[in-house]
Amino acid sequence: MSASNGYGATLAEKVLARASGVERLVPGQIVEGQVDLAMMHEQGAQTVGPFHQMGAQKVWDPDRVVIAIDHWVPASTEGAAVLHRILRKFAAETGLPHFYDVGRHGICHQILAENGWVVPGDLAVGTDSHTNMLGAMGALATGIGPTEMAAVLALGRLWLKVPTTIQVRARGALGKGVTAKDLVLKVLGEVRTTGAQYRAVEYTGPTIQGLSMPERFTICNMTTEMGAKAGMVAPDQTTFDYLRGIAKHPMHPLTPDPDARYERTIDVDVDGMPPMVACPYSPDNVRPLPEVAREHVKVDQVFLGSCTNARIEDLREGAAILKGEKVAKGVRFIVSPASTAIYEQCLHEGLIETFTEAGAVFTNSSCSACFGGNMGILAPEEVCASSSNRNFPGRMGAKEARIYLMSPAAVAATAIRGEITDPREFL
Repeated sequence: MSASNGYGATLAEKVLARASGVERLVPGQIVEGQVDLAMMHEQGAQTVGPFHQMGAQKVWDPDRVVIAIDHWVPASTEGAAVLHRILRKFAAETGLPHFYDVGRHGICHQILAENGWVVPGDLAVGTDSHTNMLGAMGALATGIGPTEMAAVLALGRLWLKVPTTIQVRARGALGKGVTAKDLVLKVLGEVRTTGAQYRAVEYTGPTIQGLSMPERFTICNMTTEMGAKAGMVAPDQTTFDYLRGIAKHPMHPLTPDPDARYERTIDVDVDGMPPMVACPYSPDNVRPLPEVAREHVKVDQVFLGSCTNARIEDLREGAAILKGEKVAKGVRFIVSPASTAIYEQCLHEGLIETFTEAGAVFTNSSCSACFGGNMGILAPEEVCASSSNRNFPGRMGAKEARIYLMSPAAVAATAIRGEITDPREFL
């Protein structure tokens, strides 16, 4: 795709150009993109009514639709049970074969990732704001509402405005006990929760190139907290190796042009960067974790889970710190793997035993405590250290509760001490 206006194209522009069949796009342009993958979870049940109201009877391509039960697993309220029933009925009536029901379930974004449903060059949409996570595949993945999804299910197409792009260019080596979660928290502290509204955030630089796919998932996941339309990493050999043997459809790998025009470039040097923590009541209220640790912030609950940090690598990270230790008296430690497949891997590796012997509760796969609707809801004035992505008032239960966001290593260290703790003390 050659540039006709004197500069090259960003990764987001290239993916949307491919999806819309247009040679060249500019930010602000409205396009009609052909969707490569549509995903729904429980909130997708709100899509069924509009789908029928518009007169649709068939889904445009059943093989490009994935449904995953993930928020209330198993159903913990009558309302949740009704949502599950609506989705099961809809999938049966419209012949949707890719339904991840209770027992083979997982957090929807993890299901898409570990089963190869999103590949480089895709335009992917989902009824969850953290669909951004799949941009780590070199795709443009974004969350949409139920009526938009109804149109996608019927037509396979969606109107989108081409976003401007913020480039995050990272260099340096992450130190011992410092993770991709710390990197994205550092970026969030600078961009803020509204700094990337309806923009794409493209992660580049040698540090990003050195990250594993799970680490890339973490940083793209939390572009949602920046208000971004998408978080993206250009595909490379790491991407292709991850997708080898699991990709569900052909790849269309694209990379940004060397002279792509970015709205803004943020340079991050991670050499010497300490672990970070987002303090109440916003994901962008970011401070160095050692600084917060010196304040001896006591916690009531610790949560290791969510679509941000509940992959097998994250659970190994937490278990390595917890092995041979005990959860502090008066602290509840909840561990929720991101998928049933990860649960089984934890079982085989003995990680479940490590967590439970230390005094943690290891649950089935679920969004769990992250969204304040299922397992681990906080009472007023309680404090939680969490590996999840949001800490707004009321996010995990009572609006008076306080949530601190940090890495899996940091939450495990905090569980042992009973107060916010630098994980490097245990390494």
